[in-house]
Amino acid sequence: MSATLEIIELKEGTGKEAVKGALITTHYTGWLEDGTQFDSSLDRGRYFECVIGTGRVIKGWDQGIIGMKVGGKRKLIVPAHLAYGERKMGNVIPANSNLIFEIELFDVKTRDE
Repeated sequence: MSATLEIIELKEGTGKEAVKGALITTHYTGWLEDGTQFDSSLDRGRYFECVIGTGRVIKGWDQGIIGMKVGGKRKLIVPAHLAYGERKMGNVIPANSNLIFEIELFDVKTRDE
């Protein structure tokens, strides 16, 4: 796996663009490289909301979602140093894991709204 973030555009969005500091609403599923699913907002039946570009989520998300448009779907292949690095997360994500996410963007809210 490459040491850089890989962004694969699965579906081009046509709505508002995700910008640094925006509150985004997404659905996502995350997998380890071996195909083991470790998390999914779809399984919980609730959207995942976060502020993007400000270090509140892993760097791979901050870098991989900026520029994405509402209605779009991306696959992010996130190298370990842009994910959790040397930390292991619970019993599901081993240290130094490269992670794969599929993210669908539903809403973007900026401060001026």
